[in-house]
Amino acid sequence: MKLSWWIKFLFTSFLILMASGCSVTTREIGSDEKVIYDEGYHFSDKKAIVADMVDSLLTRPPLFQSVDRPVLIVYGIANRTSEHISTSAITDDIRQLMLQSGRVRFVNKVQRSNIESEASYQYGGNVAAETRIQRARQVGAKYMLTGTLRSMEKEQPKQFRLKKKTLMYYSLNMELTDIQTGLIEWVDSTEIIREASKPFIGW
Repeated sequence: MKLSWWIKFLFTSFLILMASGCSVTTREIGSDEKVIYDEGYHFSDKKAIVADMVDSLLTRPPLFQSVDRPVLIVYGIANRTSEHISTSAITDDIRQLMLQSGRVRFVNKVQRSNIESEASYQYGGNVAAETRIQRARQVGAKYMLTGTLRSMEKEQPKQFRLKKKTLMYYSLNMELTDIQTGLIEWVDSTEIIREASKPFIGW
């Protein structure tokens, strides 16, 4: 009888423990707070990468010497990692911070087709001539901003241990090319190296 009661107690306790473990909790996280769950790429990594690249671009030649707000165009960052990482989010943030600095301007490459569509509409007979845009007045870019994001993963050799360690390495290389000459005028890179230690048994 006592054994039956003890089994029921343990079973009930187990159900309560499982229910509490499966409950969902949420909390607000500040944009400056660094929250890392594993060795993979995180939103806080983007912020660090963007800060490094913008600081380098604005404090080194050729942009550091410019006084005429040179025009740039972004041709994206190639993702050479094994993860689905939105590299456009990196370039969007770089462009935003550089524009806010007041030192450069950017060609809106993404909206080119919409710009052309609007220009065609304005010359289609429905818009007053005095309010139409003037054709062939778009500004050409002087520099092209490109880059490549790479990653490398290393695991500890197989041997008896309670935890497995994984090392993750990310590298972003970016370059600024003079479109007229084809010369690379600026290049820099930033790295993120993170180690994770995971137990072999867990949930």
